[in-house]
Amino acid sequence: MSIGDLKLVYVASVVVLSLIIVAPTLTMVITLPGGERFSELWLLGQNRMAEDYPFNVKANETYKVYLGLGNHLGGLEYYLVYVKFRNQTESLPDSMNGTSSVLEPLGEYRVFLGDSEVWEKEITFSFEGVAFDGNVCKISNLVLDGLVLNVDKVAAWDSATNGFYCQLFFELWLYNAAPSGFQYHNRFVGIWLNMTIPFQNPK
Repeated sequence: MSIGDLKLVYVASVVVLSLIIVAPTLTMVITLPGGERFSELWLLGQNRMAEDYPFNVKANETYKVYLGLGNHLGGLEYYLVYVKFRNQTESLPDSMNGTSSVLEPLGEYRVFLGDSEVWEKEITFSFEGVAFDGNVCKISNLVLDGLVLNVDKVAAWDSATNGFYCQLFFELWLYNAAPSGFQYHNRFVGIWLNMTIPFQNPK
């Protein structure tokens, strides 16, 4: 083996040894590209499955769903979930523009979650002060987790699908330290509800 070959082997050995020594430090400085970062928001039926959701509902009867939230953003996050209720003509969030519904929230849940952590809550709801007048259904109160909330909603009879429809939905907001406040996180889940008449449908 020539002197040139020995020099080449020596230089290669020094480079490899240097990389082995420096590698732990590099991993603290260099962030390798990871998977997609996102938040999850889900709503499950009474048996904690994506089925058996309440639909045909009656006044003064209690129903149950499970609201869930998962953090996959890579660090500790502070979430806010707004509870909203609307009839079939009022606005939903706009996913195309990333804007929330203009409706005022009826309630909220605040949650701190570390990366890969999940949160789930059983939510009960019922309706009080429901009255039917011809082709109109008036709903006075939504009882959410035992708390009576005034909603004063009016749902018109939908003759195409035979029902008085309203929607309970949940918007996800995320705390942003830069403007120091919560911002709509462009995610929402909800269920349609048909307020059934005790006796018969209107003609």
